[in-house]
Amino acid sequence: MRHDSPLAGHPGQEKTLKLIQRYFYWSGMNQFIKDYVSSCQQFSRNKGIHHKKFGLLKPLQIAPGPWNSLSMDFITQFLLTNNSDSILVVVDRFSKIAIFITTYGTITALDLAQIFINHVFSKHGLPASIISDGGSLFVSSLWTQLCQQLKISRDLSTDFHPKTDRHTERVNQILEQYFQIYFSYHQDDWYTWIPLAEFAYNNAEHSSTKQ
Repeated sequence: MRHDSPLAGHPGQEKTLKLIQRYFYWSGMNQFIKDYVSSCQQFSRNKGIHHKKFGLLKPLQIAPGPWNSLSMDFITQFLLTNNSDSILVVVDRFSKIAIFITTYGTITALDLAQIFINHVFSKHGLPASIISDGGSLFVSSLWTQLCQQLKISRDLSTDFHPKTDRHTERVNQILEQYFQIYFSYHQDDWYTWIPLAEFAYNNAEHSSTKQ
């Protein structure tokens, strides 16, 4: 349940241990969990180390509080199902809490603004800054004007000069690994796993926050 279940997401040894320690303890727990996770074929098959080539990292200031500074990115090119083929990943840089929003790859800047209002602003208020890549939606005049009107600072990154601390990139990797484990063979049920994936990610302890 704390490792194999979709509500856990086949995490690594440390995160599995932290999940189990919330409710249980027994002698030899650490070694048992180490052996169990090491023998998990799903974990071994899908938990490789993946990252883009690093550029000249420009670290950002630490976010002063929850939902003050966000990072946003898209995962795209899923099979079109239930009018969705993409996921917008929004990460609170302070708490590392993430929101996974199903959408489609051809959305407009107006659609993005509506998604932001419905899924982020309505629950957490306005952030002071948003970090994203230089994709067309994030540099569009409408999105730019919206951020200016709401006094939201925009930080754009490039592959060679990443201003981000790669929050969404890391979350995207975890989410893609989760999908590799739980998707059906035809991958036409991917959107049904999004709520479970979001819970599994947010329920796990994050190394930077210890929460």
